[in-house]
Amino acid sequence: MEPVTHLLTGAVLARTGFNRRAAYATFAMVIAAELPDIDTLWSLRGPLTAFEHHRGITHTFLALPVEAALVTAAFYLYHRLRPRPTKAPFSFAWLFLGTLVALLSHLLLDWTNNYGLRPFFPFNPHWYAGSFVFIFEPILFLILLLALIMPALFALINSEIGSRRQPFPGRPAAIAALFAVAILYAVRYTQHAKAITLAAQLAASSDQPNPTSLFASPDPITPFTWHLVADYPDHIQLSTLSTLTGLPTPTIPADTLLKPPTTLPLLVAKRTELGRIYLDWSMYPILAEQPYQIDPRTPLTQITFTDARFLYDVSFMHGREHPPISGAVILDMNASEGERLQDTTFNGKPQP
Repeated sequence: MEPVTHLLTGAVLARTGFNRRAAYATFAMVIAAELPDIDTLWSLRGPLTAFEHHRGITHTFLALPVEAALVTAAFYLYHRLRPRPTKAPFSFAWLFLGTLVALLSHLLLDWTNNYGLRPFFPFNPHWYAGSFVFIFEPILFLILLLALIMPALFALINSEIGSRRQPFPGRPAAIAALFAVAILYAVRYTQHAKAITLAAQLAASSDQPNPTSLFASPDPITPFTWHLVADYPDHIQLSTLSTLTGLPTPTIPADTLLKPPTTLPLLVAKRTELGRIYLDWSMYPILAEQPYQIDPRTPLTQITFTDARFLYDVSFMHGREHPPISGAVILDMNASEGERLQDTTFNGKPQP
């Protein structure tokens, strides 16, 4: 999930009552709700390194208590060193519990989209992806934002008419917002399950053999439109399905992605650092081989890595033309085995 939604979630969770129990609860929970994404600092060592460690150890159940303790300890130190003590009581236990809840919300939100995460790493390296909420969910964002804005507006109105100011406004709005989010997620989850069921029924009624697996990615606007990936032994079929009508949109030849035969360049590419990292994460990898020539005297081969889950087009993302989360290696197959790799790029950026 994108960062602003994480931050808003932390603020809303704090207003459910944690801010009444401990000083600094809102500030601490907002920080904790986004803290696991501190792994983006790996980008300083290159885009591929950032990809390898993104949603890694900081996004695990093992690390969450440690992260909660660090945030709580930092605010305790601040509380002890500040010149003027706060009027609100400092409760280490409540602040730790609040930050832990905010950290858990980060894992929950990240699990709901189709990128996934590894919450049981390093004991279990498997990626889990709920895939029923887009990485930016407009309705979710609006619910959380209103939960924080509306109490301030009501407080302003009450001050104008001379009503007594509440010391901790916003608790009813925060609780109502969480109920609304639960309803939204229930709708998204059930529609995702329905999309998979309809896709399986359509596949069974076709003249093709049944796919080995089916995957549905959410649309950012409507919960009734789903972008499907059907994995067959010799190809991957992309399509779009409406759970309202139960019918897929007509496919085009470009929606059928043939799986290439195994060649030596493909085998070499899979053993590179990019290949190892990408294939560990990707559920539906697509490898493409093509000539890459700069100097006619040195013919090179380019192997690109993309994932079929992200090849659909929406208004602000053109997955076919510019596949997100993609990489490439340049190989010199005439070089010795240890010197075949000439270059590595990820998302169009070179890896040092």
